[in-house]
Amino acid sequence: MSARLVITGASGQLGRRVAELVLAQGSLRQGSVASEARSHKCSHKSASVILVTRNPRALDSLAAQGADVRHGDFSEPGSLRAAFAGGERLLLVSATDLQHRTAQHATAIAAAKAAGVQHVIYTSGLAPAPPNPAVVAPSHYATEQALATSGLRWTVLRNSLYADYQLAEATRAIETGVLVHNRGDGRVAYVAHEDCAAAAAAMLIASGHEGQRYDITGPEAFSAADLATLYAELGGKSVTARALDDAAFVAGLVGGAAEDDHLRYGAELVASFGRSIREGYMESCTDSVARLTGRAARPLRSVLEVLRSPW
Repeated sequence: MSARLVITGASGQLGRRVAELVLAQGSLRQGSVASEARSHKCSHKSASVILVTRNPRALDSLAAQGADVRHGDFSEPGSLRAAFAGGERLLLVSATDLQHRTAQHATAIAAAKAAGVQHVIYTSGLAPAPPNPAVVAPSHYATEQALATSGLRWTVLRNSLYADYQLAEATRAIETGVLVHNRGDGRVAYVAHEDCAAAAAAMLIASGHEGQRYDITGPEAFSAADLATLYAELGGKSVTARALDDAAFVAGLVGGAAEDDHLRYGAELVASFGRSIREGYMESCTDSVARLTGRAARPLRSVLEVLRSPW
């Protein structure tokens, strides 16, 4: 590492893990360089890592490892330019507020440019261009477009759906014997959260990759029928895939709480992913994890292996 690196959302799950991996790489390199310096009577100053978060105290342990922890909040535009100051390569971890994040990301990109950042790496989603029906797609697409016209160097990491999030679905399917879905015959190469973090860390540390988009996926694509078979094997009991249309799927998720707007929004969000899968937007299956990190992507089976037990 020779550039000053910035990670946004650094107290979130993905941002924090990327920070840990980047700091670990820096520590390994620093130790190697320090040993060489003792042999050659020279010194070396390692690159700094700037972690931007709404809650700096949550990153005290990483500050103790040498990170420069700064307050920055996408909902407070005035905080961002100072938070990014001195950074050269910035990882823009997508924000969680779907209603406002298009504007938040645009503000962050403008702040990065004003602060002198040279290269922005963004965590996007698969095939975000219209008419992808996934609720998250429009904000990802708008952010990619904002980067392309920003005048900055940029790279996009389009993460597939997280394998780790299948744990809850698999547990329900094993308990009930039914995998209820609206995916049709669509397929997804679910990716381990750790692999997304490793790819982002590798990209942040490396040079190059300007103007590139990488689909970050697992090594194997699964249909709903494939998932039912896998869940049955792990749970030691029969699991049947049952396809529903979107309306019936949402109704099943909402249950008797039809008046709960928050629950309905969540159900419609989940259903939008199912429709996106059904229409083929999530079918990408690549070796990007291996090419960027030097190790194979983790299979879905290994992520779900914790479920293997007598039920």
